[in-house]
Amino acid sequence: SGKGKNLDTKILNDLKELVNGNAALNRRGKWVDLSFIFGIDNDDYVINIVRGRIVEVRRRKLLTESGEFSIRATKNTWQEHWQYMPKRDYHDIWSMLSKKLITLDGNLVPLIQNLQFFKDLIASLREEQA
Repeated sequence: SGKGKNLDTKILNDLKELVNGNAALNRRGKWVDLSFIFGIDNDDYVINIVRGRIVEVRRRKLLTESGEFSIRATKNTWQEHWQYMPKRDYHDIWSMLSKKLITLDGNLVPLIQNLQFFKDLIASLREEQA
């Protein structure tokens, strides 16, 4: 479990490993070829996906770097989402959106077409049971 790691390390290092090590998730995302922006407070990360596998996660350096869409929330919101048993409204990105805990921008068609893939990708940083 990544309790001792900071969020930056978890995003930059663990996310790729967790997603690419999940065969069911890779199958679900086999038609997903895109980059998207994942935001935590003022930090944006570019996540590049090819055939359902993460090929790169990096900090966004230039504002001109963009993805197909962006999904952003505060650090506290993501940390709550990644609890083993998140509180109500934090368990699912769609619930978080309706409560205005996250913001979505850009072309949302690929997100909606592959919603379960992206939900599971983001939730893959969830803590394991203690």
